[in-house]
Amino acid sequence: MMKKILLVSAFLSAGLFLAQKAKVYESPGYSINVPEGWKSTNDSDIVNIFPTNEVGAITISEYHGLELPKTEMKKFILALYQSADPESKIKESKGKKGYTEYFYEYFDEKEKLFWITRAFQKDKDLYLVAINCGQKFWNGNYMSLFNETFNSFKIKK
Repeated sequence: MMKKILLVSAFLSAGLFLAQKAKVYESPGYSINVPEGWKSTNDSDIVNIFPTNEVGAITISEYHGLELPKTEMKKFILALYQSADPESKIKESKGKKGYTEYFYEYFDEKEKLFWITRAFQKDKDLYLVAINCGQKFWNGNYMSLFNETFNSFKIKK
């Protein structure tokens, strides 16, 4: 029994030791973890977070005072990618803090890019968070780091 406890403890310790360190990117409306060694830029309030070899990025756009009815949100997301997918491919759920969350995965055949999008809408506020990553890099460590970063996005208000 003691050996099992030590073995489990060793695995947990190794996992914590090997875990990717991150710094926090703070904006007035949200925060997101940025993996160590990755860059972040803010160009006209559009934030990009990416590995230095630029195989992909997470892009965050924030809109306030936006007149976009909930009934049009799925069409808006599909239009971003000029996608012919049915609206039913976009998952919708009630999120925290009164936001409706939309989730959409898209593969751009022409550019060979994976796109994963989460949109958070409440009244006239919208946060759009998207991953884009080249198909040949969307595996293993990059997929894990992009998803961990993507999932660390938190709205403050």
